[in-house]
Amino acid sequence: QVHLVESGGGSVQAGGSLRLSCLASRSTFTNYAMAWFRQTPGRERMFVAGISRNGFETYYHESVKGRFTMSRDNAKNAVYLQMISLKPEDTAVYYCAAQAFGLGMDEDLSEYDYCGQGTQVTVSS
Repeated sequence: QVHLVESGGGSVQAGGSLRLSCLASRSTFTNYAMAWFRQTPGRERMFVAGISRNGFETYYHESVKGRFTMSRDNAKNAVYLQMISLKPEDTAVYYCAAQAFGLGMDEDLSEYDYCGQGTQVTVSS
């Protein structure tokens, strides 16, 4: 079992920045590819970014390329999502997810083994 806890959400003006964090409980963190998803009311969770187990490969949804950067620190069992140039359409609940022995590029949340409770990001115009 892997327990994931997101933090770092909040309210910002358009053009602002936020850094999300996700801490994992499991010591075998390096066995898991990680990803960020987001969800707005009435819609399914959408893949935002993913990272390989060693952190060397990252993947992004087209809508966030060049603005979001995902990273991981395996020594701290943590992944991060640095978000800049935020837009109102980035407003959502952001979730991190873990996939055992995955690549981090799956855009289907059902392919992931664990998901956190989410953190709210609100971007006002």
